[in-house]
Parts: sequence; C-alpha cells; structure tokens
Amino acid sequence: MPALVEEGRAKVNLSLRVIGRRADGYHDLESVVAFADCADRLTLEPGGELRLATTGPLAAACGDTSDNLVFKAAKLLADAVPNLKLGAFALDKVLPVAAGIGGGSADAAAALRLLARLNNLSLDDPRLQEVALATGADVPVCLLSRACDMTGVGEQLLPLALPSMPCVMVNPRVPVATKDVFQALGLRNGELLVGATSVLAAPAWPEAGGSIADWVAVLDAVANDLEAPAMRIEPVIGDVLGALRSSAGVKLARMSGSGATCFAIYGLPAEAHAAAEKIRADHPGWWVHAGTLS
Repeated sequence: MPALVEEGRAKVNLSLRVIGRRADGYHDLESVVAFADCADRLTLEPGGELRLATTGPLAAACGDTSDNLVFKAAKLLADAVPNLKLGAFALDKVLPVAAGIGGGSADAAAALRLLARLNNLSLDDPRLQEVALATGADVPVCLLSRACDMTGVGEQLLPLALPSMPCVMVNPRVPVATKDVFQALGLRNGELLVGATSVLAAPAWPEAGGSIADWVAVLDAVANDLEAPAMRIEPVIGDVLGALRSSAGVKLARMSGSGATCFAIYGLPAEAHAAAEKIRADHPGWWVHAGTLS
C-alpha cells in the first residue's frame, strides 16, 4: 500500500476567553479558532510496528520521540481499537513548538486522520474523538482542521464560516509552556473569570458571507485572556505585538493561544506580505509567515 500523507495546519486563536477553572483543575475556554496555510507534513508508511522519524528545519525542537504527540495519539488509538493497523510515521517539522499555534496538536490530529484512513474509520467515530481529547485539548479542533468556535476544554466545536483573511504570523523563537501561562493567570479550582452575564452578552459571530471587516469588528471586542500572563513570562511577546501593530494596513493584532506566536490580520494580501518583509528585515531571528487564515 502506498504511503499516506496529511498536513498538520497551524491553529490560530482569533479570540480566547478563559471562562473559569473547574474543580478538577481544567480550564473552561471559549475561542474562535482559525487555521493557517502553513503546516507540518506527516507521512505514514503502512505496516510493521509504530515508529516515528522527524526531519525538517525545526526537527531538533521536537524533543524525544517517545514524548511526541503523534506517538501518544497513535498509542491511545491502538488501545481503543482492537487490531489497529499501524506503521512508520515521518514528520517534516516546520512549525515552531510550544508556540501557541497547536503544532504538536496538529501533528497528532494528522496522525489520527492517517490511521483512520488506513483502518477505514470515520472521523466521527467516538473512539477517535475520545482519543483526540485524551491526547490534548487542541487535538479535537485540529482533527477537524476548520474554523470553529471551541468551548469547554476543547471538546465542543461549532463550525464557523470565516472569510479568507490575509495574515502575518510571527514567533520570536522563544518557547512558552502552556501550563506556566495558566499558572500565571492564577485561577483557583472552581473560580470563574467570566460571569454568566458576560457569557450571555457575548457578541454573535458573523454569518456565512461575513467580510473581513465584519469579523474584525466583532473580534476586536473579545481579547485573548492569556496574552497578559504570557507577556509577564516572556516580555518579548510585547515586542512582537508592537511590530505587528505598527505595520501598514493592519486591522487586528494579538497573541495566539498561550503564545509566543502572534498574528495580524490585513485587508489585502499585499499588505500582509509587505509587513512580513519588514519584520523579517528588522528581526532576522524571528519566525515569520505571511499567508491566509480561514
């Protein structure tokens, strides 16, 4: 059987509200998630035992293979599905790690999609959904790999119709651990950050056919609650946001996820590419991508 290939597209949190922290310690979130046109590439050679080889410009940042989320997802699915066919994974790593864009989660989701194809499993198979959530909070939305309003701890997904939005994504090549950002947020078990009134008064997302301006207008009123604690941990995030917010044509700029990657939305692709070129010239050590979110 020929090799199977999937892309692990970068996830971008256009908004991220922390509703509160559950008694069990997990955080309830509400986030509009989009996906970018930059991605890791995962290949599966069917047959034999589970293996993983990592190549690409950022392979060295992936750490030990046994800790990789591709490996974790595949093992969990093998436990859930009797006689699951496995094989050798090869990951071409181009997305920054611990960057707030779900690189590891996207890779794990790509692995689950590959194994589903190999084993004739539907993507809505409950076992696949359970394994996705058990692998990580961002894996269910990455499994779907389309724009969604994500709530709960990541398991509740409402598909959204986003327009194609020119964007620039920038990472200062500084990893930020999600657990450290949530710890800096400082919520106690059982504590609410957003009250019921705030939830009821939340803005409605634009319907299908909404323009970039429509989306920016609504998103501008809903921040990323993790931005401030992440900046306390890594102040360079403020420098990245400053570079994006000072660029010509920018409509909205903020941090994605728990950082340190930040993004900006523009009205025209030419504006995004010009901004990216200037940021690359001013900060040659940063990871910069100009493309689209959808």
